[in-house]
Amino acid sequence: MNKELERLNEQIAEGEAKLRRAKQDEKILQNQIKSLTRKERTHRLCTRGAMLESFLPHPETVTDKQVAAILGTLFQCSDTKRLIETILAGTRHKEDGE
Repeated sequence: MNKELERLNEQIAEGEAKLRRAKQDEKILQNQIKSLTRKERTHRLCTRGAMLESFLPHPETVTDKQVAAILGTLFQCSDTKRLIETILAGTRHKEDGE
């Protein structure tokens, strides 16, 4: 009976150790996901910021407030809103067809 109890306690200890390792592995994987998500977002922001700058005359002289005013004005125009809706609808149709 005593040996059986020791064996069961050892199995419990092994199970607890495996659980700790699994939880640590889970944390590592979650951190990797966060890192990849952050890198994707950073890449997207840099790419899109570069696209915006390519349309600005002398972008190095334009302030953040001026860029915000330009974008705010553009995105409030009804023509711009319709154009964006049309472009995005076309993108959705392509994705649905593939």
